[in-house]
Amino acid sequence: MAHAPATWDDVVAPLEDANERLARAWGQVAHLHAVADSPELRAAYNGNLPRVTQYWTELAHDQRLFDRYRALHQSAGFAALTPARKRAIENALRDFRLGGAELPADRKARFAAIQEELARLAAKFSENLLDATNAFSIVLEDRARVAGIPGDVLAAAGEAAKKDGGRGWKLTLHAPSYLPAMQYADDRALRETLYRASTTRASELGKPEWDNTPLLERIVRLRREQARLLGYRDYAEVSLVPKMAESPAQVLEFLDDLARRARPYAEREAQELREFAGSAGIEQLEAWDLAYCSEKLRAKRYAFSDQEVKQYFPEDAVAAGLFRLVETLYAVRVTPARAPAWHEDVRFFEIRDAGGSLIGQFYADLYARETKRGGAWMDDAIARRAKDGRIQTPAAYLNCNFPRPAGGRPALFTHEDVLTLFHEFGHGLHHLLTRAEDLAVSGLAGVEWDAVELPSQFMENFCWEWEVLRHMTRHVDSGEPLPRALYDRMIAAKNFHSGLAMLRQIEFAVFDMRLHRDFDPDAGASVLELLEEVRDRVAVLRPPAWNRFPNGFSHVFAGGYAAGYYSYKWAEVLSADAYGAFEDARGLQGVMDAATGARFRDEVLAVGGSRPAAESFRAFRGREPRVEALLRHNGMIPE
Repeated sequence: MAHAPATWDDVVAPLEDANERLARAWGQVAHLHAVADSPELRAAYNGNLPRVTQYWTELAHDQRLFDRYRALHQSAGFAALTPARKRAIENALRDFRLGGAELPADRKARFAAIQEELARLAAKFSENLLDATNAFSIVLEDRARVAGIPGDVLAAAGEAAKKDGGRGWKLTLHAPSYLPAMQYADDRALRETLYRASTTRASELGKPEWDNTPLLERIVRLRREQARLLGYRDYAEVSLVPKMAESPAQVLEFLDDLARRARPYAEREAQELREFAGSAGIEQLEAWDLAYCSEKLRAKRYAFSDQEVKQYFPEDAVAAGLFRLVETLYAVRVTPARAPAWHEDVRFFEIRDAGGSLIGQFYADLYARETKRGGAWMDDAIARRAKDGRIQTPAAYLNCNFPRPAGGRPALFTHEDVLTLFHEFGHGLHHLLTRAEDLAVSGLAGVEWDAVELPSQFMENFCWEWEVLRHMTRHVDSGEPLPRALYDRMIAAKNFHSGLAMLRQIEFAVFDMRLHRDFDPDAGASVLELLEEVRDRVAVLRPPAWNRFPNGFSHVFAGGYAAGYYSYKWAEVLSADAYGAFEDARGLQGVMDAATGARFRDEVLAVGGSRPAAESFRAFRGREPRVEALLRHNGMIPE
């Protein structure tokens, strides 16, 4: 039977409608699994995950659909489609090929089985890590053992101990407890205990049922098999097909170049840390001493501590400053609103344009909980699209793991927390301020993975600007704004140990790329041996041999960053260079230049995935990206 001519309305539109219904329903379940985990929800999630995975897998390699998309691409009507719709169809054809649409039936069946198993393994990886994190705590009743730990952290630890019916202070491996303890606890044995517990989570050194080692090895093996089925040499090649980077070799060359530039700085920083530790009576600098000695050295050199700065960043002042920046740059208004939520801590907001029309909405879930996975992330709840003659309002989830209010005071954020909040809000703006009207290219959809971090990292730059910070700070006790002298010291310290920080990110990125390009799980070597080989080339400070970093590397094994962790550095080149346009336009408003903001919104945020990211960057900046801005921002070339 002859098919009717393939058109957008006959082929793409009905499929988008059906897929969106499933994606929105399942998206809510997946979101709750991440932020409000419970045995019942976990069972329901894992019970339905194979069915959802099976649907997407079968869809991606459905020969009839693939043929209809190809017919649409080759039809006379294709030329009359908008550029956004043409790109959506071209992306779909690429994704059909990567989804196994061109495979013979027997290989399709194997491909589908791999997809389903990978989804199950990723979910189990995350659950093991959360369970192992929750399982550890230490309760201390001797005040001497918690000496140095900030008062607000101890207040929260005291409340946690009391909640369990105990006394003293309960420390855990969740970030708001763990990070300040590693940075400030004078008790070296306590730091070692916490570090060992954190870096061996979900490994063979803990409970066998939570060991992620067999899972991550199986994940790498399955990805390799999947790539071979598709006709690629390795999974790294598959991963890069929809990205900006052209080949694994190009990525490794890019990372090697950055490592070469950062290494002299990192080596100097490591040596000064060792010398400082020696002067403080620590003969052998260990991994659990790094954050502590680094903070002590910074406080000595620049005469301030993270703890001092934190008193100027109560949550309400930070949020008001963030919204003020966004309103100035993009001519919008952010206001509180009401909507059903999954926890009493969650807040809901609307974004409206200058005329009062609704643009987007978002949930903000900012505090750490035992039922919530670690880290910070933005997820889409509803995507913008034109449907039935109207525009569907986009909505987003903004998730962080900051310390909650304690001791009758508001939540206080470190400057690092502020950077994290701005970063995730940048992702949110990318999703919410899109003007694309087709699901496949709306917001982050269709944006190359190594460009997705551009709008988020771009936002972080504003957190170092005086005209931004002075309007978003208020001392929690005195009400005074951040003093200019303290700000100047923060700026002087901005690139403190930036060489070590850059090499650490490059270490993770090279390990990820090598794992998916060179590593053969059947050749006898282990994932840990590969990591040690990478550290031989990249690292200047080595963790102990029992550190099990890969077992908690959720980005790569459970978070979509496989052979893509380099994206953070790749996009940082783009974001630093994009921010350079605001530095160039600095005037009476400082970097908060509305005209440049309007251009960034129009050429980067609004277009979403409707054109290649390289084109969007060139449209905004007027040229190709350059690495110099990133190096300048990191103090590696002079201002």
